[in-house]
Amino acid sequence: MDLDSTLFLSMLGFLWVAAITPGPNNTLLTASGANYGFFRSLPLMIGIMLGMQCILVLVAFGVGSLILLYPDLHLILKIAGSVYLLWLAWKIGTAKYERLETDAAPPSPVPFWQGGLLQVINPKAWLMALGAVASFSLEKDYLNSVAMISVGIALVNIVAGVIWIAFGSLIGLFLRSRRSWAIFNVSMGVLTAACVLLIWR
Repeated sequence: MDLDSTLFLSMLGFLWVAAITPGPNNTLLTASGANYGFFRSLPLMIGIMLGMQCILVLVAFGVGSLILLYPDLHLILKIAGSVYLLWLAWKIGTAKYERLETDAAPPSPVPFWQGGLLQVINPKAWLMALGAVASFSLEKDYLNSVAMISVGIALVNIVAGVIWIAFGSLIGLFLRSRRSWAIFNVSMGVLTAACVLLIWR
């Protein structure tokens, strides 16, 4: 049997909370929206989505269980994720000032592949996928239930991603001076760095 509507809605609720709450992905999407605009931030969102789908597949078909079986792998993920987040925080915090009121868009949005890479080394993304598969997959119809989890993750990531990019783009309308640009980017850099603390909770 497939996931019934009640179970599917429960799964969406679980995934929605994980997707919409502040964290590395949403901080990065907000900063990208503010610095590069809505449409130029969409590749980053797609990269994040595809990275999350890859993790779901790995978790659903056994690789994720290795993290539970071998704690050292989880520690390696935490270290790699922390280093990567600190690097992203530095890049965001030191981004050069661009005059957003001109027609020329800032030259270097965060590339597509960095969004995917962030998921692969993000322990919280692995734990989200593990939680979804453990809680909402069905033994008698495993493949279909995993497919529905994949659809659910895609839905919540699209909606949450669009919301955070739009929020960043709105903020970008007010970044009309070098000082406001610097304050915003340093703030977002600090928030990104602070996400490292969530990894080590």
